[in-house]
Amino acid sequence: MSIRERLSGNEAVAYAIKQINPDVMPAFPITPSTEIPQYVASYIANGDIDTEFIHVESEHSSMSAAIGASAAGARTLTATSSCGLALMWEELYVAASDRLPIVLALVNRALSGPININADHSDSMGARDSGWIQIYAESNQEAYDNFLQSFKIAENKDVMLPVMICQDGFITSHGVENIELVEDELVKAFVGERNPEHFLLNEKEPMAIGPYAVSNYYMESKRGQRQAMLNARKVILSVAEEFEKISGRKYGFFEEYRMEDAEYAVVVIGSAAGTAKAAIEHIRSTTGKKVGLVKIRVFRPFPDEEIAAALSKVKAVAILDRSEMFSGTGGPLGAEVTAALYRAKVNAEVVNYIYGLGGRDITTDDFEKVYEELYRIAETHEVRDNYRYIGLRE
Repeated sequence: MSIRERLSGNEAVAYAIKQINPDVMPAFPITPSTEIPQYVASYIANGDIDTEFIHVESEHSSMSAAIGASAAGARTLTATSSCGLALMWEELYVAASDRLPIVLALVNRALSGPININADHSDSMGARDSGWIQIYAESNQEAYDNFLQSFKIAENKDVMLPVMICQDGFITSHGVENIELVEDELVKAFVGERNPEHFLLNEKEPMAIGPYAVSNYYMESKRGQRQAMLNARKVILSVAEEFEKISGRKYGFFEEYRMEDAEYAVVVIGSAAGTAKAAIEHIRSTTGKKVGLVKIRVFRPFPDEEIAAALSKVKAVAILDRSEMFSGTGGPLGAEVTAALYRAKVNAEVVNYIYGLGGRDITTDDFEKVYEELYRIAETHEVRDNYRYIGLRE
C-alpha cells in the first residue's frame, strides 16, 4: 500500500535516493538543487543509508568523481543545476562515451548570463547532445517516480548510459505537493543491486576506461552510443511497465492529454503542462473547441515516430520551448518535433514559441491565446512568424 506524503520536488528525489541507497554520491551545492545532497547528507549522518558522500571543490570534480566511482563498479549519482551542469560539460561527454550508468538529478535553472536562479531548460537542453538519456517531470510525483526508474534504465546491459532526471527549479523543486511514495521493500526489489559486468576493480579483468581513441575507432564508439540510445527506447518502456505494477502509475515517452479528438495541440516539457491542462479544460467547457496537449517526458532518446503519430490528426500544433537556441526557426523541442512531423509527412500547421525564460510565468490566459492563434492558422494556413515569444515585454 502506497504511503501518502507532502514533499517538495527536491525532498521527493532525496527520498528516492534514500530508498535506493546508492554506493557513492559526489556533489557540490548550487541553487536550486542544493537541498538534494543536503538531505542525502542528513540521511547518511543519521545512519539511514550507507552511501559514501564525497565533498568536492566544484561540479567538474563532482562528475569526475562520479565517473571514477561508476567505473569502479559503484552505483553512483550526483545532483546539480545550471552553471554547475555547464562546469561538468567536458565530463558529461566522458561519462556517456565511457558507457557509465551514472544518474544525475538536474534541477533546471537558467544559464548565465545575465545571472538568474530561476527555471528554464537552457542547462539540460544545452547538454542534449552529450549522450545522456534525459527524462523530464511535470510534478513532484513524476520527479520521484522518474528517479526510481532511472538506475534500472541506466544499468540495463543493452543501455549502459548515464541518465538525467530533470525537474523545474523552484516550481517543483521547492513547491510542496501531495505525493504517493512506494514502500521501501518494493523499491529495493524493483531497483535491485548493481552487478557490473566490467569494472576497474575486477582483478580478473585488467582494463582501462576512457582511453584515447584514434580516428580508426572514434566513429565506431559514437555509433555504439547511438545503438545504446536506440536500445534505451525499449528499456524505458519496459521499466515503466514494471514500475506501474508496484505503483499503479503509468508512464511512457510522453503523455497525451485530451488528444483523443483534438484538432489543435500544444507540445511542451515540464511543469507548464499543468497550466496547459487547466487551460484545455476551460476552453473545452466554454467553447467546445477540441484542444489537447502532448507533454514530453523523454527527450533523449527522442520518440520522433510516436510523437508524429500522436499529432497526425491535428490541424495545427504549437511547440513551446523553455530555452533559446538562437536558430532560424525556434527552440530545440521545436526543431525535433518539426523534423519528426516532416519525416512522417504530417500535414499539420506548425508554430514554435519561446516561453518562461529565467522563470517568467506562463498562465492559462497565455495558453488560451496560443490556442486562439492555432485556430487562425488552421483556417488561413498562414504562419506570420514561426519564432515567437510568450509574455515578452516589447
